[in-house]
Amino acid sequence: MNPKWWKECVVYQIYPISFKDSNGDGIGDLQGIISKLDYLQDLGVNMIWVSPIYKSPYHDNGYDISDYLDIMKEFGTMDDFDTLLREIHARDMKLMMDLVLNHTSHEHPWFLESRSSRDNPYRDFYIWRKGKNSGPPNNWESYFSGSVWEYDSLTDEYYLHLYSKYQPDLNWENPVVVDKLHEMIEWWLKKGVDGFRFDAISHIVKAAGLPDADNPNQTATVRAYDLFSHLDDVHTLLQNLFDNVLYLYDIMTVGETSGLGPEQALNYVGDGRRELHMTFQFEHMYLDAASAGSGKWDVVPWSLVKLKEIITNWQKVLHRRGWNANYLCNHDQPRSVSRFGNDGQYRVKSAQMLATFIHMLEGTPYIFQGEEIGMTNIAFDTIDQYRDVETLNYFKEKRAEGVPENEIMNAIYKKSRDNARTPMQWDHNEHAGFTTGVPWIRVNPNYPEINVEEDLKNPESIFKYYKKLIALRKKHKVIVYGEYKLLYPTHEEIYAYTRRLDNDLLVVILNFSDREPIFQMPDEINLKGINMLISNYLPGEKDDLYHLKLRPYEARVYLGKSHLHKH
Repeated sequence: MNPKWWKECVVYQIYPISFKDSNGDGIGDLQGIISKLDYLQDLGVNMIWVSPIYKSPYHDNGYDISDYLDIMKEFGTMDDFDTLLREIHARDMKLMMDLVLNHTSHEHPWFLESRSSRDNPYRDFYIWRKGKNSGPPNNWESYFSGSVWEYDSLTDEYYLHLYSKYQPDLNWENPVVVDKLHEMIEWWLKKGVDGFRFDAISHIVKAAGLPDADNPNQTATVRAYDLFSHLDDVHTLLQNLFDNVLYLYDIMTVGETSGLGPEQALNYVGDGRRELHMTFQFEHMYLDAASAGSGKWDVVPWSLVKLKEIITNWQKVLHRRGWNANYLCNHDQPRSVSRFGNDGQYRVKSAQMLATFIHMLEGTPYIFQGEEIGMTNIAFDTIDQYRDVETLNYFKEKRAEGVPENEIMNAIYKKSRDNARTPMQWDHNEHAGFTTGVPWIRVNPNYPEINVEEDLKNPESIFKYYKKLIALRKKHKVIVYGEYKLLYPTHEEIYAYTRRLDNDLLVVILNFSDREPIFQMPDEINLKGINMLISNYLPGEKDDLYHLKLRPYEARVYLGKSHLHKH
């Protein structure tokens, strides 16, 4: 079982610019987070993950850091951060920082020095190359569209950026860079932070010689993916970071590592690897993409059978060998209830069902701000109301290709990162109680009905249901450590599975549809002594667990003793 506190915790992600504004400038800040810590403590979460708050010109919402050891002035001061950390710890919670090690801002002092001349001592902190054939050094394409190379006329060379041109990639082949990053990480650990989420960590090593990608059947980004992702030296560098810095502290680490399966993930999180505690996998995030090569914007209906296949594979491969990070939503993804549930008639029931799904799996559950009240996607009227650089680039690129505007906007409504970035809906006052000023991005107009104030008053609310789930996880070790087994893998509406630990048996039954399918408890599960642990509906008077008619988006969890399980 190998118990660890980071396996038993529940993580709540805060996107600070959108969480709570304390001073009326329309931008969420650290004092705003501090003012809501009692709310998070009441929810029951143990770990707060805060998206980047470092000094930044904010071209990519703080994932472009210009000073690792300072706070962005719009968010507050280092004194505010120290207060936040102290207040979190006073409530017996922990704080996880979001750290970008693949790249910095183009305004970082290192890069300003690096671009000043070819013989500057900082030149080799980044990846510079001469162009070839009057163009970029290779044909790699950026995640945010266009080439990964930006020409700089001052020194007549190109610098590499996997993301936007405002985010030049660091050169991890330079040991001085590595040492400086290690020093910076230790500086935060000495302050008392309790962990890190390492952004884009699988990209820190690029293929030797930076060769052209040569798979003509894929988009340029996918073609080049194997040339800058999950290369062997990534593991060497992470092990060095662990051995030199991280192992000295009792912290939690999670890596953003798209494009891998569970066996490959064990290279990062396998017991004894000395790298990371868990990684965010992305396989289920591509369920509604037409193909791996078509990009996220080409949206198709997703399949529950495929979701079961993906999650089951991760549950089984990592059991007793590594650890899962379980999530359905974050700052880069659409709202989970709009994507995997029903954000109309069954918003409450489907949000509660999805929460049951995530919290009953083996692994650490992650809640993204607003998920606990069932916040939904946004459909802004015009592209001018969007703020996300990826969304704006996509719109511009597709319009230039002649794609009709309504077609582009329909994809944006489903997949824009701004779906998750609209302000937290606290109450039914103007701007949802997020700010007394003008918010940096518009509030979802459904805030009068969907807000924290309403959920706190309603005993059947999504918030109250999350609170019960989290409390159950703290009480029953089988929810944390039990071995997963899928039931009915090919059923297109019901997702059911068991978890077993010692003598405890958990049975999880989830209806992922607005219909009323019949669930039949497998004959090998003896129902004597089995009790309902939680459900998002009141149980029926004449429930027959061998022939159970499920209501739309119903979730049921039962707990029994596994010695009642017939082998």
